[in-house]
Amino acid sequence: MDSFLLGMKLATMFLLRYFLFAGIAFSFFYIVFQKTFQKHKIQQKQAKGIDFRREIFYSVVTNLIFVAIALFVEFGPLAKYSQMYQDIDDFPLWYLPVSVILALIIHDTYFYWMHRFLHIEPFYSRMHKTHHLSTNPSPFASFAFHAGESVLEALIILILIFIMPIHLYAILAFTTSSLLINVYGHLGYEIMPKWFRQTKLFEVLNTSVHHNMHHQYFKGNYGLYFRFWDRLMGTENPTYVKHYEEVLANRDQD
Repeated sequence: MDSFLLGMKLATMFLLRYFLFAGIAFSFFYIVFQKTFQKHKIQQKQAKGIDFRREIFYSVVTNLIFVAIALFVEFGPLAKYSQMYQDIDDFPLWYLPVSVILALIIHDTYFYWMHRFLHIEPFYSRMHKTHHLSTNPSPFASFAFHAGESVLEALIILILIFIMPIHLYAILAFTTSSLLINVYGHLGYEIMPKWFRQTKLFEVLNTSVHHNMHHQYFKGNYGLYFRFWDRLMGTENPTYVKHYEEVLANRDQD
């Protein structure tokens, strides 16, 4: 397929996916049912229109950079080293979901250390500060990165296709799952059910409160999907569990 046509198709798909997921979440919580879910709001203050427009602008740029990286993967000089496979029968069918889970685990590790790196000067001021302009993020902030950070974010695809066999469907499932989790992390509302706090999953998975605290306090809670690296390295905000419980108490009161 011609690189230009593929680029147009990918740009359309990436942007539609971003606006669909982020847009539905924003419309549901920030417009249609704003009053209904007010108690679910993590930070009670409201962001402004200028914040939403900034988040959308940078997210659109990020998606286009993701397209450029995808085209480089397909047509660039490193393509011959890729382990991405086209025939789904090349590996057992069970490997497809397993590869998605492995991709999420690898990405979480990559993201944690890249994220901590970006909090070191001068990288914070020159790149990561763009994302932290959203101190009270909305779903539109999911991909609101500086161009340099967008490239670093996209490198996970290069890492994955060079270190493990992975089908195109698995990559699509992985990137879609990542976007959905990002939308939840930047939602600004905690929607996990009350019983989740008492499960083992709470000890493992991040929540919207977890990432929201990172935006509010600018440090700690660097993980993307899991709490593992933050807990292991002592970078989880020590008040996280207490704050999560306070948000739920406020949310669930009569």
